[in-house]
Formats: sequence, C-alpha cells, structure tokens
Amino acid sequence: MKRLAAAFERRAQASQKVLVAYLCMGDPSEEESVALALGCVAAGADILELGCPFSDPTADGPAIARASQRSIEKGGGLASTLRAARAIRAKTEVPIVLFGYYNPLFVRGEGTAVTDAAAAGVDAILVVDLPLEEGAALRARAGELGVAVVPLVAPTSAEARAGQIRAVKDRSGFVYYVSVAGVTGAAAAPLRDASRQAGLLRAATGLPVVVGFGVDSPEKARQAASEADGVVVGTAIVRQIEDGTTPTDRMTRVTNLIRSLRSGLDGAS
Repeated sequence: MKRLAAAFERRAQASQKVLVAYLCMGDPSEEESVALALGCVAAGADILELGCPFSDPTADGPAIARASQRSIEKGGGLASTLRAARAIRAKTEVPIVLFGYYNPLFVRGEGTAVTDAAAAGVDAILVVDLPLEEGAALRARAGELGVAVVPLVAPTSAEARAGQIRAVKDRSGFVYYVSVAGVTGAAAAPLRDASRQAGLLRAATGLPVVVGFGVDSPEKARQAASEADGVVVGTAIVRQIEDGTTPTDRMTRVTNLIRSLRSGLDGAS
C-alpha cells in the first residue's frame, strides 16, 4: 500500500490529480496488454487497474464486456492477469490494482488468490461484487500481506457506508466512487455531482477518493476531479484498443488518450 499512498501524496503535493488507467488484460493479447500498460505509465498514468476478464461482467458496459470475451477466447483469466502484473512490476514501481469479480478469486481460493496477487506485485484488489460485509478470508489474508482491498461506493450507497469504510481505512488504500447507478461507459454520467460527493466521502472516510464511470475526455476528467483526488478511465482506453489496427496504432491511440487526460487533470482545481 506504500506505493498507492505515495502516488496520491505526490500528486497532492503538486496540487494535481491522480489518473488511474484501466486495461482489460489479455485484450488484444497478454504481451500487448503489458506493453500498453507500461505505455500508459509513460504517458502520465499514476495507477494501473488490471482488469481480470470475466464471462459475466455485470458492472461493465458493452466495450469492456467485448474486451473480456476477446481475452477469454485467447486464454485470458486470473492466471494470465497475474502473469501480466508480474511482468509490469518487473519494469515499474507504479501501483497496481487487480480489478475484477469475485468468482475467479473464489475458484482459486480467496487466500491463495491474494497471496498470488501479492507475489505478482499487486498493491490492491478491487472486487466489484464483494461488499464490505463479505469475503472475510480474502480481507484477512490481504491485511496480513499489506494488500489493500479497495471499497466501491455508488450514488445509491447508504450513508452508513462511509462509517464502515472509515473503520477499515488502514486496509483500503483509496475509495472508488462510481459516478452513476449503471455500467461502465455511461456517456451522460453526472460528473460534477459525482466529484462533489467524492469530496464529501473523502472528508467522511479520511481516504483519497477517485471517480470512475463516464470519464472519456480531458473536459470530463477535469469535471470529475474538481473535488475528488483523481479519476479512473477504462472504457475510453478499451475502445481505443478495440479500434486500433496494429500494435503501433493501438499504442499511439492509448498513449495519446492518456496524455490528453493528463493535460485535462493538470488543469483541474
């Protein structure tokens, strides 16, 4: 978790915002996913979210669902995502968040999955469909290994959730605030309202808060980060990968997007 804390502190000291880049590992291939992740870091991403492809990604919109399916068809899954994490960690000290659904972790065994993630250089785990009240074995093992378990908060979350997060803040790293009650890629997400809620959540929990869902341009990044500590960008990256025709084209598309988002964030107040 030290790498996560350092990433937020570095941007805060510069009066800047954190940029979290999500990639679906294995799309278009495991090797190219690693290269694209490192390209994101070089272009200005502060934290990498490595998406573990899953056959029923209920929180994700069509673009990420298609990416997951493409990855699975080529053998993508938890094992390949962890291999990718290990390859990325060998090249950079950027914080890595393992992002995904509970089923692959359950199948591998909660404790084993977290142990393997820590060995691969993962700093935090974000399990979309695992509420704070569940996953005792996973959370216990993560605590033993110093791996954060990042909580999700949505506009529909009960007010009591902030207090529950505050009680485990030392094991959380940061909070992911979902801008809209829906799936990833929402074009009309209320980002200014989400940023305002993120600021309130930071005050209530004592943790950095990033806003995700619906951030796909410098202007939207600026809106979402105005009162938050940063933003998560996923669908926009996945779409650039999907639309690319060659490895060089995909790298250019993705890194140009990251640079433009970085520019937008650096203009945030």
